[in-house]
Amino acid sequence: MKYQSQKVALYYFVGALVLFLSQVSFGALAGAVYVWPNLLSETIPFSVIRMIHTNSLIVWLLMGFMGAAYYLIAEEAETEIYSPLIAKIQFWLFLFGGAAAIVGYLMGIHGGREFLEQPTWIKVAIVVVALMFLFNLTMTVLKGRKTAVSMVLIVGLWGVALLFLFAFYNPVNLVLDKMFWWFVVHLWVEGVWELVMASILAFLMIKLTGVDREVVEKWLYLIVSLALFTGLLGTGHHYYWIGTPGYWQWIGSVFSTLEVAPFFAMVLFTFYMVWKGGRNHPNKAALLWCLGCSVFAFFGAGVWGFLHTLSNVNYYSHGTQITAAHGHLAFYGAYVMVNIAIMTYAMPKLLGREPYRQMLNMWGFWVTSSGVAFMTFTLTFAGTIQAHVQRFIGESYMDVQDQLGFFYILRLGSGLVVVIGAFMIVYSLFVPGRDARRVSPSAHTRAAE
Repeated sequence: MKYQSQKVALYYFVGALVLFLSQVSFGALAGAVYVWPNLLSETIPFSVIRMIHTNSLIVWLLMGFMGAAYYLIAEEAETEIYSPLIAKIQFWLFLFGGAAAIVGYLMGIHGGREFLEQPTWIKVAIVVVALMFLFNLTMTVLKGRKTAVSMVLIVGLWGVALLFLFAFYNPVNLVLDKMFWWFVVHLWVEGVWELVMASILAFLMIKLTGVDREVVEKWLYLIVSLALFTGLLGTGHHYYWIGTPGYWQWIGSVFSTLEVAPFFAMVLFTFYMVWKGGRNHPNKAALLWCLGCSVFAFFGAGVWGFLHTLSNVNYYSHGTQITAAHGHLAFYGAYVMVNIAIMTYAMPKLLGREPYRQMLNMWGFWVTSSGVAFMTFTLTFAGTIQAHVQRFIGESYMDVQDQLGFFYILRLGSGLVVVIGAFMIVYSLFVPGRDARRVSPSAHTRAAE
């Protein structure tokens, strides 16, 4: 660790990992409700369980991005964070807002719009937190060195904040409501979040492989260009059946098909950097998460997204378990794994525990990834049957659900495997091994590269 103010990242990493465990636990609980439909039906309705599961995911990913930004911006700018105090206050405000939202959901207090269920006052608090964060980050960059990694990250994070403002616009017209709702949801996960992901991966490739910065930055510009070119108009694949003009079926089909390109470029980027660098970095777990991130993101966001993105296919598949399969694999591959990659790299330095439980961390990678992969295949088969029997043949929704019971049992089992893997990962990051030793600040400085 080169700069003392980087320690503020630890607040965000710890908070994110706690919420990560909460998210996967509520996900497993939601999977159990699919198997036993009356489970907790009067205590915590399924809609609330799902709400907590998805909202915890978004909050902990954003919290992880913030921690990653505070950690890497200091090194990229070669200066201390502008105000560590603002960063700490911002963390506690964000954590309080997230906790208040979850308590509100349990009490039936929410806005009702999927992923944007937060009451207005919490949305306002999120904007305040975002402004504090962006002010702190931007001032840090302005007073230090400017690099491609830091500038792409700043642009991505400003995009996250600005696009969230559409969450305040809730028109009565349902078509307009859905159009602007996707401005937040799609343009986050298939737009500006990809910029954040690419910049974090670029930073880790520089640190882990030793490849020249100029080479990494050229790849970063290519990936970002592809992501924005395809992602912006790729929003059209959500406009097929909500009452918008028919030309969106052509625009959405063409540009969302091209969305495979930036994720394929990320696979080439990470594997080429590792091969070109040829560096035997001691933190092999972080390198594994980086490679896994690009591969799982390509299959989850790219391949599984393409499977049902053409309008003629989407006519039958939208809203089925195929959508759930794509969502789980894409979020895990693109954003969960990149967060865990930067945490696996940074936390040993922040905690002064090198070496740490690296082998357990890598086992956690394989256990969690296997669970998510099996869940994806299970939901894909279930969704294929659902699309054919319900949408094509015309059987009723509930009759089809009865036929999918076996797949829901398999999904629950894979979900429990994911929970086990998540606890292994978190334990490996927090608890030092028997041979762990405290590392002096000077040793951290020497090991920072």
